[in-house]
Amino acid sequence: MRFRFLLLILFWSASLLAGCTGTGVQAAATATTGSPPTQTTIPPTEILPAVPTASVTPAIPEITQTLSLPLILSSPPATTPSPLVRFAVIGDYGDGGQPEADVAALVNGWQPDFVITTGDNNYPDGASQTIDAHIGQFYHSYIYPYLGTYGQGADVNRFFPSLGNHDWNTSAAQPYLDYFTLPDNERYYDFTWGPLHLFALDSDSREPDGVGQSTTQAVWLQTGLAGSTSPWNVVYFHHAPYSSGQHGSTTWARWPYKEWGASVVFAGHDHTYERLLVDGLLYFVNGLGGGTKYGFVDILTESQVRYNADYGAMLVQADDGSIIFQFFNRRNELIDTYTIEK
Repeated sequence: MRFRFLLLILFWSASLLAGCTGTGVQAAATATTGSPPTQTTIPPTEILPAVPTASVTPAIPEITQTLSLPLILSSPPATTPSPLVRFAVIGDYGDGGQPEADVAALVNGWQPDFVITTGDNNYPDGASQTIDAHIGQFYHSYIYPYLGTYGQGADVNRFFPSLGNHDWNTSAAQPYLDYFTLPDNERYYDFTWGPLHLFALDSDSREPDGVGQSTTQAVWLQTGLAGSTSPWNVVYFHHAPYSSGQHGSTTWARWPYKEWGASVVFAGHDHTYERLLVDGLLYFVNGLGGGTKYGFVDILTESQVRYNADYGAMLVQADDGSIIFQFFNRRNELIDTYTIEK
């Protein structure tokens, strides 16, 4: 009986062990839920390659309208207009007397950019003993280098004389040539200042390069005028080509200035003031700077204005578009004015 009971226990244990293999989990689950479990299959994890980040440019709509742009043409660079230039003209002045002192005071009061002369800078004979007293005493502040005794000179030369017959009377004008430092050969020369190109000539018959219109000096002037690009070309010297004064006209000085390109011609020799228009070219006689005044003798048909009642000087003002000529007596009274427009 006991043996049968032991066999029964062994049989029950074997059955229990058989239920625990393979189907034991399912049986337990069934017993817990009362229904078969839903089996979920979990796929293995997939690792995808990294996708690079890209910048996306938005699409630009196509432009179908034609744009009309202004046409830009190249042009030459603008040139700066020349500033107004003011210069004084004196002539037959250098005797050191009160009239010269008065005219110098007039000129200094204008404060011109520079001074030109129409000759006879040092009476009576152009000697070295008198030159500083007759020129430097009154005009040293325009002269560079100034080596005289009347004060400080200029920082740059602003005094541009021309030779007169009295300047030639001592040692072939050597005191004059020693006293001034001028361009070129110093007897005739040129320089520019703002809108002006100025040509100083030597009209005395003792000039080594001659005074006729086919001489070396004349060829130099013709060439210089032809090459000038300045709005105004000013020619000046001593002997007047046209004059109604005591000396009268100096015919050897009648070069074709207009045809060569001159705008105006200044001269002296006669101690008067006269404005003349000859074949469309303006001529001035300006010799009232200090020497004894002269009268008028034979009045030329080309003469427009004449004056000899007192001493004086000219003030000339020029820019690119116009040039104005004025003569004042030593009391600063305006005697004559004339304007040329471009």
